[in-house]
Amino acid sequence: MPDQLRIASYNVHKAVGVDYRRSPERIARVIASLKADIVALQEVDRRLAPRPAVLSAASILRESGLVPVEVATNDVSLGWHGNALLVRDTIAVRAVERLLLPGLEPRGAVLADLETPIGPLTVVGAHLGLLRKYRRQQLMQIASDIGPERQARAVILGDFNEWRRKFGLEPLWEGYHILKTGPSFHSVAPSAALDRIALGQALQASDSGTLRTALSKLASDHLPIYADITSV
Repeated sequence: MPDQLRIASYNVHKAVGVDYRRSPERIARVIASLKADIVALQEVDRRLAPRPAVLSAASILRESGLVPVEVATNDVSLGWHGNALLVRDTIAVRAVERLLLPGLEPRGAVLADLETPIGPLTVVGAHLGLLRKYRRQQLMQIASDIGPERQARAVILGDFNEWRRKFGLEPLWEGYHILKTGPSFHSVAPSAALDRIALGQALQASDSGTLRTALSKLASDHLPIYADITSV
């Protein structure tokens, strides 16, 4: 049985690169280059209803072998509130939840209970709000929705929108280890670690970081982040 799993998160900026061109093909190639088993995506659908997807499930499968988890509530979106989860076909999806998050802006997160080669995982993909007050509330809501029975084997990842290194993530300080994946924004000259990964106590990372290649610096204003995780 494999002793590790690669997880990743990527804000795809609606597939619009730093050259202001919308290129879903570039995004799909960046996702493939991560060589991840589970990927959380943000800004994967357009903003206005009916929120059509900027990426197709077919192109993702063709480039990376990953399959979208069924989180959308219509036939044109790939995600929910712009959040999507991708998994390898060796991973079984046991349950899916859509989490409504508090705040002035409409925000949500997606949760999937997965059976993976390293055991069961609860994975939450999220894109938190612009104001720290509401980000804290949103993290509290996510932690509450995960609950104590799933916390130890939970992964929370996404665009946390938090510029400061030590503050704003207090709801996760107890029960989670927040990885130091490095600055991910702006992709051309990264200076802020807006994208984060938090692991429950039964999980640990053997490696983590940002994917900084010529293509990833061009395809979106965020760099993807990743971690190789194992069970403790």
